[in-house]
Amino acid sequence: RRPISPPRAAAPRTSPPVPPPRAQPQSCTRWHRAPHMLSLVACLAAPTSTPGINISLLTFDGTPGSSFRFVQLNDPVMGGRSHGSWSVNSSAGGFGVMDGEVVTIPSLNVPGFIKAAADGAFRDASAAASGSLELLVRSSTPEYAGFRVAVASGTLAPSYACAGGGSVPLSRGCYKAKFSVPAASGWVRVSIPFAAFSDLWSPATGEHTRECSDDLSACLTAERLKTIKRVELWAEGASGAVHLECKSISAVASDEHSAGGRVSGGGGGLRGSI
Repeated sequence: RRPISPPRAAAPRTSPPVPPPRAQPQSCTRWHRAPHMLSLVACLAAPTSTPGINISLLTFDGTPGSSFRFVQLNDPVMGGRSHGSWSVNSSAGGFGVMDGEVVTIPSLNVPGFIKAAADGAFRDASAAASGSLELLVRSSTPEYAGFRVAVASGTLAPSYACAGGGSVPLSRGCYKAKFSVPAASGWVRVSIPFAAFSDLWSPATGEHTRECSDDLSACLTAERLKTIKRVELWAEGASGAVHLECKSISAVASDEHSAGGRVSGGGGGLRGSI
């Protein structure tokens, strides 16, 4: 008989090494340990802006890539009586001037509008998506309450979208926001957060019918800011004399807003002039 050998002790089992989390620039990866299990959870980060970004979209000094021709349009429907003009003043580096008056439309009993619009291939502004649109402006009618700015993107017909405001089929893609211009002796920087824009608004009053905070489909996203096709300056929704001078329009990253000399569009903010 062969002697019976005692049973060998089983080798202890070892778990495979856990890889460390990788740094992600625009998304994050979290590793969770639990007994006998390893789970991976990915999360999307909120859109961020590159520090120090200031993208020039519009100037009136002839600079290639930021100088575009504006065309004036006044309310044309139902006996509209508003009147306005657009011109470019070549002094002091150049600036655009919208001058006129918004008058109530008798048949509708609502104020009409005047606006100036420019079409073109504007610079990619997506790097400033979580920041603001910044206007360098001044006005001799700071009491006027109907200043607005619009940018069109993601639409095949920018002028049609900026007339319909999403209220009629195929009229999405014109993003509008209010702003005010304080009384000042010089140029004022007006910063309007991109989150304050919406492409769902009433063509009768210009007021938003849905906010970006309530409907993500109405938001002016980084994808839309890549391909801006049209920029408009409006006076609507309030009757009165209008005089607006605009020296430049830029897309500015959020960390730039900590500087002084700005008044925020859409409610409250710092005021200052240059």
